[in-house]
This record gives sequence, structure tokens and C-alpha cells, in this order.
Amino acid sequence: MIVTFTANPSLDRTVALPGPLERGEVQRAVSVSQESGGKGVNVSRALVASGLETIAVLPGAESDPVLAGLLHDGVPFAALPIDEPLRTNVALTEPGGVTTKINEPGPIMDADQQEALICLLLERARGASWVVLAGSLPPGFPADFYATVTRRLRTAADGGAPLIAVDSSGGPLVAAVSGISPDGTAQHGTSQDGVSGKPDLLKPNAEELAELAAAAGFATASTADELEADPEAAAAAAAAVVRSGVGAVLATLGSKGAVLVTADGAWLATHPPVAAVSTVGAGDSSLAGYLLAHGQGAAPADCLRQAVAHGAAAASLPGSTVPAVHQTTPDAVTITALRKD
Repeated sequence: MIVTFTANPSLDRTVALPGPLERGEVQRAVSVSQESGGKGVNVSRALVASGLETIAVLPGAESDPVLAGLLHDGVPFAALPIDEPLRTNVALTEPGGVTTKINEPGPIMDADQQEALICLLLERARGASWVVLAGSLPPGFPADFYATVTRRLRTAADGGAPLIAVDSSGGPLVAAVSGISPDGTAQHGTSQDGVSGKPDLLKPNAEELAELAAAAGFATASTADELEADPEAAAAAAAAVVRSGVGAVLATLGSKGAVLVTADGAWLATHPPVAAVSTVGAGDSSLAGYLLAHGQGAAPADCLRQAVAHGAAAASLPGSTVPAVHQTTPDAVTITALRKD
């Protein structure tokens, strides 16, 4: 069982344009689609498409369109009822896959609701193999929320904790790794009883990896473009994050593939070019592919292979459509061992 946790889910609307986006002009859409979304929700949708057992934990009223969409798609979920509606995100896709996203902030939840959401996750995570903490946080959530949830999961499991993956951005992602909140206030990476708040797996993109490496004290600063262009630099940056106490880093590099770094090695995976239709959810599908392969006992390089195959397949599909495993082509992926320092 893989449990996903999405504190800030969304209704994802994708508007396909016939040509490049023209600011200030009237343009007519070719098509419009919508899916229940948010990073964790997308991971669960991809796992369901491939026949894996999963449950999505999220907030939302019973009548909310996001929950209705999950029911329609047959995605199991456990929701904490809240009064506010969940957010709607809009993605504008141009021919060739260029995507512009407009994301709403999300509903306000007080401290009691935040605690109730954590308790719901702890209940549903019993016996899980993985827990995926994914996406942005709603307004008012503390930056170290994911580190706190990670420690709570490990403490509640009493030695039988699930593996924990984090896929977020900005302050919540940096706090999960460095133990430092965006305003510079120190947080505790490890609690007084020795329970670590750092995840077993991180799934950043190139921009997030550059931010993480800086937070982890990596001496050589690199931009996202530089990391995408130089896989060995990406591996070195990811290795700095692993040395900080994270189990592994799966860094997606857009059309350049992905890099996986663990304590034991580093690998690059590339896929032949695909006709990109929409990049929405491609990174989430990559994480789902990794988890699928890991659950089958695959070696790290082969988990990376399936991650890249899933990501490439997702980019070739419209909107936020997620691929099933039979739609992926892992045999087309090339794996290269890299130096990580």
C-alpha cells in the first residue's frame, strides 16, 4: 500500500491553445479538460492506472469537485471535511508542450484542522510501504510541516515506519532537508528522542535541486539550466543533499531525463525525445514510476529507469492525464553511471 498526502489539492483545468500564448490578446482554446489534482493526488492516480493499491489523504468537503473527480476516477481517498472549497489551478499549454500554470493559494485551515489532517494520515498510513508527502502547503501551514509529519509517522510506527518521500518546493522542501525555515528560524531536523524528520526520498526538479544543494551547503552554486545541461553537476548537487541525511534524491531534469543519487551510487537516465503535449503531472508520474518499480524489488537504477519512462509517457499525453505502466517504454531508457562527487 502506498499512501499519498496532499495538504493543498486542486481541481486542475488544462486549456490547450492553438498557438503561442499572446499576453493581452483574446485567444480561443482548442480544448479544455479538468482532473482532480495536486502532486500526491496525481501520484495516486498514476498508481491506480497501473493497478497498484493506494489511498490519497487530503482535506475537502464531500461535495467538493476534487473529491467528486476522485470518485469518478476510482481513486481511493480519505478526506478531512473542511468548510472552504479547494483551489482551482489553470494550466495553459501551447503546441510543443510549453506550459504556463496559474495556481491558487488554497483554503485556510487552523491549527486544529492541521492536527486533524495529520491524525488522519497517521491512521491511514498504518502498514503502508511508502508515504508520499507532496505539493505546496496551504496558507498558514508552518514551513517545517513535512519534517514534523515525517517524525510523527516514524514515532507512531514504533519501528515499523513506512518509507517517506517528499515532493514539494520552496520553503517546505528546504525545511524538510535543512531544518531551516525560510525566515532563517532554526527547526529541529531530529527530535529530542532521535527521530529524524528527513525523508527517505526527495523528488526535486532542477530548480528545486539548485535550491536544496545551497541549503545543504554545497559549495558550487548552479542554476537550474546548468544542472539540466550537466548531469554530473546535478549528481554532485544531489549527493550534497544525500550527505545531509536524506536517503536518496530523484532529480527530474525535464527533457534531459533524471538523476538518481543514493549513498551507494549515482545514475543518469535518458529517454528518446517524445512529442510533448503537456508537462502537467509529468514529475508526479515519474515519482509513481519509481515507487512502482521499488515495490517490485527493482534495483535503484531500474527504479530510475521506470521513473523516466513514466515521465516521458506523461509528457506525451494531454492535460494532466497520467499513464499506466503498459503505456511506458522502459526498454527505451538509457542508464549511465555517474560520479557523484
